[in-house]
Amino acid sequence: METKISDAFTRLVQIMEDLREKCPWDKKQTIHSLRQMTIEETYELADAITEGDWKGIKEELGDLLLHIVFYSKIGNEQKQFQLDEMINGICEKLIARHPHIYGDVKVADDEDVKRNWEKLKLKEGKKSVMGGVPKSLPAMVKAMRLQEKAKQVGFEWENKEQVWEKVEEEIKELKDATNEWQQAGSINDNALHQNVALEFGDVVFSLINYARFLKIDADDALERTNKKFINRFTKMEEQALSSGKNIQTMTLEEMDIIWNSIKKQQLDK
Repeated sequence: METKISDAFTRLVQIMEDLREKCPWDKKQTIHSLRQMTIEETYELADAITEGDWKGIKEELGDLLLHIVFYSKIGNEQKQFQLDEMINGICEKLIARHPHIYGDVKVADDEDVKRNWEKLKLKEGKKSVMGGVPKSLPAMVKAMRLQEKAKQVGFEWENKEQVWEKVEEEIKELKDATNEWQQAGSINDNALHQNVALEFGDVVFSLINYARFLKIDADDALERTNKKFINRFTKMEEQALSSGKNIQTMTLEEMDIIWNSIKKQQLDK
């Protein structure tokens, strides 16, 4: 098995060497031109994971592995690092951050492992527990990571009931801010409207925290709802068309009848 993996990886590295030397498109790529494509590939992998599509997961992982080899090839050309240095670097990091496997540290469970991980990162020179969260992460994913990191140093609610109380508190503050904005007499009052936006953000952040206590991936849950909405809406369009109606000229009541029918059909399955 190890020989097969080694041979396959060596084959990919050699193909990358060939492409970089002989293919006009591959020759002109830089770390900057690859960046957006890498982001797209990562999202394609995320889609495959959400769908539970193992064939897609395998394919998208291959695409990401190609990008890793591609960046490493460019890094070598720029005399920044070599592929083996990158691989050994992550190996050394994993060994250093798993002293319960490669040392004499004792852990009780996975939460101990995560707490130790954050402590070790600070010892390595990180100035803040929040320092490892990428700035360009999507806001919802970033919120999840920030909350998880805060948890590792004890900044955490005791139970989900407390979190839900916080959600309700934030919803009330959002309602109060909205009422103040609407009653101000000027619907375009930017300062008050910005306050509404901030309070809305607090509600979302609290709901994401609640999802974490329910052991739900908030981003994945929202994406599933997005897909469900798209599915039901397109079916509604199809049913309207098959009955000789144009959805753009239908009333909300007419659309609701079809929507509820589709929803009931899906729930009954």
